[in-house]
Amino acid sequence: MAVIAILFLQQVQVQSVLADIIGEDMAHYAFINDNNIVTEVIVGINEDNTETLPEGFADWEAWYGDFRGQTCKRTSYNTSANAHSGDGTPFRGNYAGIGYTYDADNDVFIAPKPYSKWVLNESTWIWEAPVAYPDDDKDYIWNDNTGAWEEVIK
Repeated sequence: MAVIAILFLQQVQVQSVLADIIGEDMAHYAFINDNNIVTEVIVGINEDNTETLPEGFADWEAWYGDFRGQTCKRTSYNTSANAHSGDGTPFRGNYAGIGYTYDADNDVFIAPKPYSKWVLNESTWIWEAPVAYPDDDKDYIWNDNTGAWEEVIK
């Protein structure tokens, strides 16, 4: 888990540097392999900026995809659980991450399933435990073998 946190922090730092270079006119793009798994997320030019879009391309998704020879989909850094963090419209369910699945039928990004018994909420596109987390101010951890929350003994 620490490795994931470090990678996320490195990604945020890179995005911050690129934002300084590109300015506010930036967007994030996910590259997707043949199994619809996200292999990389980059910062690129915003879809609204078509002034520098090379001729023959409908949008930046198409250009990045052609350039890399891989399917490319824009993703919103401000979208999580099918909600926008500001006043905007949620875009593609969740901000894509490496290892996420792109569901082309629903046009959403879905995080890897954390536990075998968890189910996908198709309104939020987030995995949820089949049993609600206890609401008693105690700490719990999910036990996938029993399919239940177990109190953490301190």
